[in-house]
Amino acid sequence: MKFLCLFHFAPDAFAEVTPEEMRRLEDATIEHDYKLRESGHLLIASPLEAASTEKVIDRRRHLKVQQTDGPFAEAKEVVGGVVLVEARNMDEALGLFADDPIAAYARIQIRPLREDHRHSETGQARPEFRTP
Repeated sequence: MKFLCLFHFAPDAFAEVTPEEMRRLEDATIEHDYKLRESGHLLIASPLEAASTEKVIDRRRHLKVQQTDGPFAEAKEVVGGVVLVEARNMDEALGLFADDPIAAYARIQIRPLREDHRHSETGQARPEFRTP
């Protein structure tokens, strides 16, 4: 199974981290990612740019695409990184992050990808939409 892991940070999560501590944290995080990749679990891992660079596309209200700046100042947390892993089940996925050094600064949300709804990946569920 594939699991999407979203790393949520308080806006000031690293405010008191010195440059030396940040370097050690980055090195430890790279080492953790390497361990996940070597064990065959890690598919992709990436930090995100600052939340101030975010744009939101929302067409729920006017049925047309509206691009807005975001997030808003009252946000208590922002998504600062994403990881996609492969694991047998949720318990194994949770265990992959038990020793993740970044977990001391983040809340990690782990969600399984739907196995029963993969038409966007394969195109097999709706062959009439395939392009020649």
